[in-house]
Amino acid sequence: MLVITLAVITVRPVGFSGRGLVVAALLVVNSAALLARHLPRTLPPWAALTWLTTGVVAAAGLLEASTSGSGYLFAYFLVGHAGYRLPLKRALAVAALSSVLCGGVLYFYLGPGHQVLTWTFGLGTGVPVVVGILSRSRHQALEAMVDAVESSARAARAEARTAVLTERSRIARDVHDVLAHSLAGISMHLELADALIETGDLDKVRAAHDKAHSMVRESLKQAQWTVYTLREDSLPLLESLTAMVESSGHRDALTVTGAVREMPALVTQNVLRIAQESLTNAARHAPGGRVAVTMAFGAASATLTVRNGPATGDVTPAVGSGMGLIGMRERVALLGGTIAAGPLTEGPERGGWQVEAVIPG
Repeated sequence: MLVITLAVITVRPVGFSGRGLVVAALLVVNSAALLARHLPRTLPPWAALTWLTTGVVAAAGLLEASTSGSGYLFAYFLVGHAGYRLPLKRALAVAALSSVLCGGVLYFYLGPGHQVLTWTFGLGTGVPVVVGILSRSRHQALEAMVDAVESSARAARAEARTAVLTERSRIARDVHDVLAHSLAGISMHLELADALIETGDLDKVRAAHDKAHSMVRESLKQAQWTVYTLREDSLPLLESLTAMVESSGHRDALTVTGAVREMPALVTQNVLRIAQESLTNAARHAPGGRVAVTMAFGAASATLTVRNGPATGDVTPAVGSGMGLIGMRERVALLGGTIAAGPLTEGPERGGWQVEAVIPG
């Protein structure tokens, strides 16, 4: 606005006829071209080239038509904006056009006796294109920096969402391991007791209730282990595994081989949860069967094996969600290991079940 104001005040002649009308018209065209620099950068390149070229030609025409004033400033600012707005080749072309036109106008205006001044001033009108190009480069660098920051923020948000989903999945597995099987079994035995009430067989009713109470106690025990293993601090693997095996009613069932070493907290937590799920399944599907737990430390991995023999007591059909083995597979996959689970088809424990998880590290 300052350039336009100075031109309106100083450029002469300005009028409604003859030379004054031409100067006034050129002044309007120059002002419009200069104000157009506030148009959005999404404007097509050809449109920007057209208006800037028109503005440069009008600036040279104003320089020829006027007898005094600061109209020459239009050429400087328009060329500078061309460097900022247009691609490099087009910007340089506009700058060259301005230099040639303004230099030619001054040459014919001042005469051959002032060639140095004429061409120095004329060519000088193309210099601001360098300022415009540098300004554009700085602006692009700033935009790239902002884009990088925004991309980093988006990546951080995506990582946070992934972490939340991973934690939800982990909690879901823990909730399933400690509640799903037990609650399903408890519900089944309570429904059985309700059905037996009508038969009048109090012994069977009492047995069903006792079994339900037993499963409640087992669930509470498993819930305590879940709360314990959900803690964020690192748990002592062997001490925790030993206590878990003994609390399930199998003393001296744990065997440790290899060079014992500390495991990362995430590995320890998941190994304990796999052992808990395996022991729970053994108690549910093979009551009275012998259980053996082995923790083997190798050079590049650790292997947890839970093996149980066939049931020696009465097995009550239980309702499960089918998510126990899936949860164990997810835990091992999270650690980059492998797991194998299936029935034992030979040996003294034929008819039993074995779970073997191999964890790298």
